Amino acid sequence: MEEVDGNVVLARALKEQGVEFVFGIVGFPVIELGMALQTAGIHFIGMRNEQAACYAAQAIGYLTGNPAGCLVVSGPGLIHAFGGMANAQVNCWPLIVIGGSAPQDHEGIGGFQETVPTQVELARPYCKYSARPASLKLIPMHVEKAVRLSKYGRPGVSYLDFPGNMLAARISSNEIPAQYTSPELPLILPNPQSIEDAIKLLMGAERPLVIVGKGAAYARAENEVVDLIESTNLPFLATPMGKGVVSDNSSKNVGPARSLALQKADVVLLLGARLNWILHFGREPRYAPDVKVIQIDIIAEELNNSIKSAVAIQSDLKAAVSQIVEKLKLKRFNFGNEKQWWKQLKMKCDGNRKGVQASAMDTSTPLNYYTVFHHIQEILPKNCIIVSEGANTMDIGRTMLLNDLPRHRLDAGTFGTMGVGLGFAIAAALYCRYYEPTKKVVCVEGDSAFGFSGMEIETMVRYKLPIVIIIVNNSGIYSGVDKELYEEIQSSGEITKVTPPTTLNYSTKYETMMHMFNRKGHFCQTVSEIQDALKESLNVTDGPSVINIIISPTADRKPQTFAWLTESKL
Repeated sequence: MEEVDGNVVLARALKEQGVEFVFGIVGFPVIELGMALQTAGIHFIGMRNEQAACYAAQAIGYLTGNPAGCLVVSGPGLIHAFGGMANAQVNCWPLIVIGGSAPQDHEGIGGFQETVPTQVELARPYCKYSARPASLKLIPMHVEKAVRLSKYGRPGVSYLDFPGNMLAARISSNEIPAQYTSPELPLILPNPQSIEDAIKLLMGAERPLVIVGKGAAYARAENEVVDLIESTNLPFLATPMGKGVVSDNSSKNVGPARSLALQKADVVLLLGARLNWILHFGREPRYAPDVKVIQIDIIAEELNNSIKSAVAIQSDLKAAVSQIVEKLKLKRFNFGNEKQWWKQLKMKCDGNRKGVQASAMDTSTPLNYYTVFHHIQEILPKNCIIVSEGANTMDIGRTMLLNDLPRHRLDAGTFGTMGVGLGFAIAAALYCRYYEPTKKVVCVEGDSAFGFSGMEIETMVRYKLPIVIIIVNNSGIYSGVDKELYEEIQSSGEITKVTPPTTLNYSTKYETMMHMFNRKGHFCQTVSEIQDALKESLNVTDGPSVINIIISPTADRKPQTFAWLTESKL
């Protein structure tokens, strides 16, 4: 009979459970595992940093609904991945992390990259499931469980630990028990009475609002949600990654009047979103003191979190929204444009749009954020996947770079993680290559955010991933300083005492990184330079492009009714 080692057993088990992509960095003791994965028919993408590898793997999980793997070496390799694991767990995205570890006979005596406590225990706070198979025979069972738990209920992270001696051990293939593949996700249907209660609240509302979160995108509930909005004429707004579930261009989108909509709504229907910091916890002063929230979530523990919901429904989103739509149609419910609430929202939207438009038309140099994004939006191909991260870059870009389809925006997410951008972009480009080859990926980064994982450009070149990277460069974190002040700081004898903590090097020429690969980068200071560079970059099909756009170091977002982050009152 065929004799195989632990690497082959593990690789075959992952393939049998439907894992198609693994991202990582090989080294002792997982070099041979990387090769075994490819032999098993799995795409292996070698990255430059474990965090970026983990970000890429989880983004594949979000885009496809099926987890990818992140392969890391023992000790520091796994610890570097914890940032990505925490991000996936908080974002509720499926992910399998596979860690090599010190040989078992070296444990307790200071083995190479040995961790104490074990890696299984170190990983546990960032996982739904963390385990080390006790033998080669049990590897398929643990892989099945890891994949299943990453997808079932609220998606999240599974960690599997493999000591070097286990990966090198050998076994006859006929000794490995056959393992079933993970069954389809169980369907959770809503309580019929809760649906009736939700219908009654919506129909009696004077100022209703629908909030669409990324959970609606992950649940593939876009058809049902669009049907709800279009058939009822209810106003909606989306969380950052909920954009595109219903088109940003919909006349029912009241995103430009977000503060007013949240503060004055009397009934809020929450679809695939949580009342965390992104939605200001559902509390005053961002919401009316008597607001009634209809909450739909797949996990019971999330219901009534932060506030007591008027109606709390545990259900798959598609099933619940489908039933709500059906019943509202039977009752011929339509929230007409003549309603005072619609008039208030539209007036606020129109006013805010005019203010943004005025900023966007200012082409004086150095440019501002609104001008940059407005003129990028004019050139972007329809329905490209937009990856965005940074402070103002991400927040202003969310309002200016539009999405018509779900799962076409990836950003820092619930954990607010900086450094995700290039890993997410790599995942998006691979997703497009194998699932939607006509789509483009555009990664819009602040200069600070780009610095977290800039060397992943080499990964993009190696795998010929046609990603357009746009760096909106304000020479700082949140803000920088102008050239004259920067030069004055540089001439100081106490440079570490006088350089503002938010300051980065003035107008760094990040685009020259492309010269390392004998490729062209673009340095832009005017609107025409930006649009010419973007048009040229979108025609590149065999690797990444970098467009470095210099803007004013003091450029900022428009004044807001509330600060973007709700402050603690304790």
